[in-house]
Amino acid sequence: MVALVAVLTTDVLLLTQPDVSFEAESLRATPKQSLLAEQRSEPQPPAQTAQPVAPLDKLYKPHLFVLTSKPFTDELLRKVAKVSGVQALELADAASVTLDGKRVQTLAVDPSTFRSYTPKVTASSDALWQNVAAGDVAVSFVLGNDGGLPLHSRVSVGSAGQLRIGAYATTGFGAVDAVVSKETGRTLGMPRDNALIVSAPKADSSELRKKLQRVLPKGTQMALVNPVLPQPQQKVTQNNWPAGSLMTGEQLTVALKAAASKLGRPYVWGAEGPDSFDCSGLVQWAYAQAGVRMPRVTHQQWVTGPQVPLAQAQPGDLIFWRHDPTNPDYISHVAIYWGDGKMLHAPRTGDVVKISPVSTRNLAGVVRISPAAAAKVR
Repeated sequence: MVALVAVLTTDVLLLTQPDVSFEAESLRATPKQSLLAEQRSEPQPPAQTAQPVAPLDKLYKPHLFVLTSKPFTDELLRKVAKVSGVQALELADAASVTLDGKRVQTLAVDPSTFRSYTPKVTASSDALWQNVAAGDVAVSFVLGNDGGLPLHSRVSVGSAGQLRIGAYATTGFGAVDAVVSKETGRTLGMPRDNALIVSAPKADSSELRKKLQRVLPKGTQMALVNPVLPQPQQKVTQNNWPAGSLMTGEQLTVALKAAASKLGRPYVWGAEGPDSFDCSGLVQWAYAQAGVRMPRVTHQQWVTGPQVPLAQAQPGDLIFWRHDPTNPDYISHVAIYWGDGKMLHAPRTGDVVKISPVSTRNLAGVVRISPAAAAKVR
């Protein structure tokens, strides 16, 4: 089931501020196909009849993603609904599904109601959700674009045949990269009603999580979303960040050398090394070599330390971008700042780990790693 949910240089380089220059080019080409969905024109298989999807009524921002080992019962749902601050709930089925040979965290949902819990661009696309209801799979922009799954292509789903990529649709739930209808989920053998999305806009998400832990069965897993942790407001200067809270020069050198040792290795979506990587997998692996426990995905790595201006970036800082048109606020790519206006990263399917000029297109910001902050991100 789904789990809740880089320097071949000396320390002197790490402690100096090189002159930097940046390119305003895209990290990757924008797909020529529609970024959301087009209504299906082909006939449906006789075994599956798509029911009309209800129009979008209201948007709910999700704040907790909950997983249980057994299906949610009506009694459990009533207990959750009574917790102070809870505004809305949505049930889903969750599992790890083999899609085009990749293990993909997948949700099976009711398109008519689940759409209300997704980012506005995604939620507003009637064609997208009708395609899901008709038996297509909607995959995240990162999986589709970086992972090499073209829109409207057909991909294998383990031993269950094939599914059509009906849309790019980032859910906003971090590691969840695919959505199907509940009917399609049944054909894939996914468990039923083991996932719950909780919207509680007026509640402290951390406190809400503690309250739910008291009413839900032992072993229930919960992940905070929007965001995983509060965004650090403090900027790094010599005076306002506690001594010893950031990575040491020795740690940075180890991490950068580790990342550089993987130059030329292929990008593979979801790969964590040591022979292939995706962008956040490379970051996690390289910093682990320096004893820094980094979270796995980009939006979590975004909150592992204080933000610094790009002009003040130092080797070993992380650079982030928002490239996902289906969820414009989502952090979708990360690279390791190498110095001198360059970055080391794993770009996308068909490419390799390499050093490139820093791109400022869709730039989200730069983060300086705090090992203590990184270890707390869940």
